[in-house]
Amino acid sequence: MDLHLVIYFLAVVDHGGVTKAARALYISQPSLSQSIRTLERRLNTTLFDRVGRRLTLTDEGSKFELAARRIVADVERAKQQMSAIRNLESGTVDIATFSAFSIHPTVELVRRFRSSHPSITVRISETKGPSGVLSALRRGEAEIGITDLAADHPAMTTIPLCEQELVLAIPSHLATDLPDPLPRTRVRDIPLVVDLVSPAALVNAGDLFGAHNVVVDCAHPTAIWEFVRRGTGGTVVPRLVAEQQMPDAIVIAMDPPVVRRVGLVTRADELTPAAAAFISVATRSTNVG
Repeated sequence: MDLHLVIYFLAVVDHGGVTKAARALYISQPSLSQSIRTLERRLNTTLFDRVGRRLTLTDEGSKFELAARRIVADVERAKQQMSAIRNLESGTVDIATFSAFSIHPTVELVRRFRSSHPSITVRISETKGPSGVLSALRRGEAEIGITDLAADHPAMTTIPLCEQELVLAIPSHLATDLPDPLPRTRVRDIPLVVDLVSPAALVNAGDLFGAHNVVVDCAHPTAIWEFVRRGTGGTVVPRLVAEQQMPDAIVIAMDPPVVRRVGLVTRADELTPAAAAFISVATRSTNVG
């Protein structure tokens, strides 16, 4: 059913006849009369009793009036909601990432975005590594992925954000006599608590993991930090995370440095206003600290 027919019907009801309704709608009286007949034909019912020039609602017409007013009200609410979304007064942006980036840069990016757009909700889902991010994007579960750009992202748009220096965060009793920076080959002699499920860790720092030095394979960053604090072993994390989240750990650089390129990944199709705004905020500055 065409919405304009519903609006024309209500105009006739509200103005008490076709003549006044046509004048208010800025259309001709014959055109409005034809529209009402078209509506009745589509509904297979008579909406008005016609006595001379007077129109009165039939019982079916009165019932339809209630439905028509609900339809128009629902459409108006939908228009207002869409306008609010376009104007970034409401809406949601869905982001997919995984444990390696759950703190940095995700937290700072979301903080900046919320500062600029406090009416937008950010929904973050966890995946298993870069392949999980891509799957979430392809399935439409997220519009933006935060991931390691060293991995392959076919048919996607990639937006570089920053580079993370990965460092060794280690309990003090395991750091005795270790140089800073520490040769990578020596990291293989240190017990580590890391997330091996994330392929990003293997792509960038695989030569740090020996046959036996990974003593705990853990996908939860906060648990990893607690293992380090309690002396179970060291871990490999971005320098910023080590310095901000692990104050009791000794932070040691590696030689040669381990650097991870981080960015956003999106599908090539058009983004929602909220997602486009998130990318705009994220790319305003390359310093995501």
